[in-house]
Amino acid sequence: MSDPSSHGGGLLLFAHGARDPRWAEPFEAVAARVRAQRPGLQVQLAYLEFMQPELPAAAAALVAAGCRRIDVLPLFLGAGGHVRKDLPALMERLQAEHAGVQFRLHAAVGEMPDVIDAMAAAAARLA
Repeated sequence: MSDPSSHGGGLLLFAHGARDPRWAEPFEAVAARVRAQRPGLQVQLAYLEFMQPELPAAAAALVAAGCRRIDVLPLFLGAGGHVRKDLPALMERLQAEHAGVQFRLHAAVGEMPDVIDAMAAAAARLA
């Protein structure tokens, strides 16, 4: 598999956000682990509300860093209203603001089989 960072690619992790700053800790840990696993990959973490940066600012930072392909990964357990309604509207805005950039929206991370397996394994270890 080729390295997206060598082709102007970036990763935009998208979380909900909350008023409590501790909410960001697991998402920041995910971003840090991705950066450690993929040195050179441009990674930004963005929030829907309450926290900064919001999606447009994080996308603009990736574009400013030279990214021309940006994968957007919702760090949500499922595809509720925010993922099905709010995020597509935000994606349209990003595409309009950055016409030369390809944005690829992925399924919510919680719907990925590896994540479901990891959550099931963690739950089973508790019993």
